[in-house]
Amino acid sequence: MTFLDEAPGEPSDARGRVAELHEIRAQALAGPSERATQAQHAKGKLTARERIGLLLDAGSFREVEQLRRHRATGFGLEEKKPHTDGVVTGWGTVEGRTVFVYAHDFRIFGGALGEAHATKIHKIMDMAIAAGAPLVSLNDGAGARIQEGVSALAGYGGIFQRNTKASGVIPQISVMLGPCAGGAAYSPALTDFVFMVRETSQMFITGPDVVKAVTGEEITQNGLGGADVHAETSGVCHFAYDDEETCIAEVRYLLSLLPQNNRENPPRAECTDPADRRSDVLLDLVPADGNRPYDMAKVIEEIVDDGEYLEVHERWARNIICALGRLDGQVVGIIANQPQSLAGVLDIEASEKAARFVQMCDAFNIPIITLLDVPGFLPGVDQEHGGIIRHGAKLLYAYCNATVPRISLILRKAYGGAYIVMDSQSIGADLTFAWPTNEIAVMGAEGAANVIFRRQIAEAEDPEAMRQTMVKEYKAELMHPYYAAERGLVDDVIDPAETREVLISSLTMLQTKHADLPSRKHGNPPQ
Repeated sequence: MTFLDEAPGEPSDARGRVAELHEIRAQALAGPSERATQAQHAKGKLTARERIGLLLDAGSFREVEQLRRHRATGFGLEEKKPHTDGVVTGWGTVEGRTVFVYAHDFRIFGGALGEAHATKIHKIMDMAIAAGAPLVSLNDGAGARIQEGVSALAGYGGIFQRNTKASGVIPQISVMLGPCAGGAAYSPALTDFVFMVRETSQMFITGPDVVKAVTGEEITQNGLGGADVHAETSGVCHFAYDDEETCIAEVRYLLSLLPQNNRENPPRAECTDPADRRSDVLLDLVPADGNRPYDMAKVIEEIVDDGEYLEVHERWARNIICALGRLDGQVVGIIANQPQSLAGVLDIEASEKAARFVQMCDAFNIPIITLLDVPGFLPGVDQEHGGIIRHGAKLLYAYCNATVPRISLILRKAYGGAYIVMDSQSIGADLTFAWPTNEIAVMGAEGAANVIFRRQIAEAEDPEAMRQTMVKEYKAELMHPYYAAERGLVDDVIDPAETREVLISSLTMLQTKHADLPSRKHGNPPQ
């Protein structure tokens, strides 16, 4: 028999070959077994293909290397070579725009990463970078495939390298839908956004068993690295949801607010909310008394289109708000102090949270709106010993380095170094506005009077009365609402009800802004 002859039992014509192809594809699409699929569903988890179906527009998914199999031997691997090798890769569309995706299939080798598995991921990442389109990873894997040894570890290294290469070039979103342990956790940490699902997804470097063996501490997987832990305590997770359907729907919403890559602007949406809509409710929403708290989220809701915005890291470092919204259809990033939490002060976690958000906005051409009501940095031994200086400097560096349009608005307090750091005019804000309730100063009037008039207060017959007099004098001289405007440090003092109109008209003017940074390989930001 020559090499052209048909082997016994093989199809002898094109139709037979096509029928064979369809049979193989059907097997690959079905997965290893119905039992494995039922086990996945019993855990409250969807299969890889079901997840992709929720993420992408119906019928748009185009799979890559569906028929790939591993070539490893030993430990019984040579007898188990399923198609896809435990990861589904390809591209499709979300609201008509191209998105690349890879999804671990937990039903095959527990989604563990082997050499062929990793090569598939490398290829789809390279395609996403070359095409200039977002990459979404649907993570549900047990880490490196132990049977393949160091080859599996090298596969992770290739993923990390590509995550770093793509950083700031295309949006990268990690969706945690199962376990993620050891070195595997570093890929999500390198991406722009991390989503998690409560109860079913966990992330940790060392699991509960290792923690117990080394430290004696007993803790559950969710207690160590569950969605709520990472959303509230560690800050590793940006978004946490109760089920996969809601989680993936929010991924689609986030993608609608992001550009395809760093060479494009975010998609503009049709807006029916009038650009000149007055917001008289703001006059009552924000108390003039700087000591009274209020909900900054309601201010943002009143300003943005139709009251809709997506808050990032909502439950971590709550004293600052980072959100994506739209103004007259244009996507903007909003950073705002939250007086309801720690009076809106900046601390270590708030500085880190805001700095990363500023960097993301700048990388993807999203204008930045900063709403200030900040009494300063949080004092305390823990903060100083924890490095508030270098962490606060991260936010300062991020703002100073940002070349997108930047507008700051001072609602009430803006004291000391925190005022400078929160995108003041002196560090490059394109436009700075203030409400008539603003107080811009080195520190609060009470503290300033105690320092400046210390001797007069001490020598007075009635020290407390003298102190109150000096406080009023300091406020009248250096903290009246127009002091900064008179010195050109604020471009205008505006009616709060006109905030939306002022911001939109300013953004329209700044659309053509162009700013160059010095030629350099990269900066050396504070760590």
